Amino acid sequence: MGRVIVVGAGVIGLSCAIRLLQAGHRVDVIARELPQETTSAVAAALWYPYLAYPREQVDAWGAASLAVFEELAADPATGVVSRWGVELLRERSPRPEWAGAVPTFREAERVPDGYAGGWSLRVPVIEMPVYLDWLTRRLHELGGTLTRMALPHLPRPEGVTVVNCSGLGALGLARDPSMTPIRGQVVVVEQVGLEQWWVDDSELAYAIPRSETIVLGGTAQDSVWGTMPDPAVARAIVARCARMVPEFGWRLERARVVAHRVGLRPGRPSVRLEEEISGERRVVHCYGHGGSGVTLSWGCAAEVARLVGRA
Repeated sequence: MGRVIVVGAGVIGLSCAIRLLQAGHRVDVIARELPQETTSAVAAALWYPYLAYPREQVDAWGAASLAVFEELAADPATGVVSRWGVELLRERSPRPEWAGAVPTFREAERVPDGYAGGWSLRVPVIEMPVYLDWLTRRLHELGGTLTRMALPHLPRPEGVTVVNCSGLGALGLARDPSMTPIRGQVVVVEQVGLEQWWVDDSELAYAIPRSETIVLGGTAQDSVWGTMPDPAVARAIVARCARMVPEFGWRLERARVVAHRVGLRPGRPSVRLEEEISGERRVVHCYGHGGSGVTLSWGCAAEVARLVGRA
C-alpha cells in the first residue's frame, strides 16, 4: 500500500484524497483549515467553469466532474441537486466551448428586459456545507485521516507522495509567486421560493438556490486579501440580483439575511496539475483553480490519481 499525504482540505484536497483511497493508497490529509473553514465552504457551487485556465483542460476536467456530480445528485445526503437555470447575456455571443458537455444546453426562450438573450441549462448545484460534510465522511469511511496542522513548508518524506492541494497557500508552501487572491463576497438569504439559478456574468450577479437558502453574489476582486464583509458591497449585490430576477426582485430585497461570507479564490494564470520529482521525493501539485474548484474537482482528482499511480 502506497502512502500519500494530501495537503489541503478544501473540495480539491478531499476529492483527490477520496480517489487515491479508492485506488488503494493509505491517505492522510493535513490542513491548516478544516473543510468548513475553507474557501470551498463559501462557494455558491454551481457547476460552471469560471476564472480557470487553460481552457481546453478546464473543459475536459469540468466534463468529467459533471458526470460524477450527476451521479451524486441521486443521493440526497450529498447535497447535490440538478437544477435548471439561465445565464443572461447583455450581448449576443457564441455558445461557450464547455456547452458540448451539457446535453440540456439550449437558448433561453424568455429573458428579462434589458438582456439580448441567454442560455438555459440544467446542471448540478452543490450545497457546500452539506457536501463538505459528506466528503469528509466518505474520506473516513474509506480509511483516510484528516488532521489540522499549519505547515511552514510542504512535507517531503522519502517514499511518501505528497499531493499539494493547498490552494492560495501554495503562494508560500510551493513558493509560487503567480498565485493571487480573487476576493469573492456573497450574501446568503432565506429561501423565498426561488427554484431556478440565474447568472449575469457581465455584472457578476448570481442567485443560486439551495434547499433553505439562496446565495447571492458576487465579486471578483483581484489581489485583494481582506476577508471582512463590506456592507456597501453586500447592498449592491442584493440590488443587482433583484434587478436580474425581476419577478423575485422584491422578495430578494426583503429576504432575511442569514450570513455574509467572503472567500479568497486561488487565482493563477493556469491550473497547476503536474508531478515534481526530486530523488526519492515526489510531489503532485493540484492548485490554482480560480473560481472553478468545485466544477473541476473530480476531473482533477482523477488526473492526480493517475499521476500517483496504483498502490
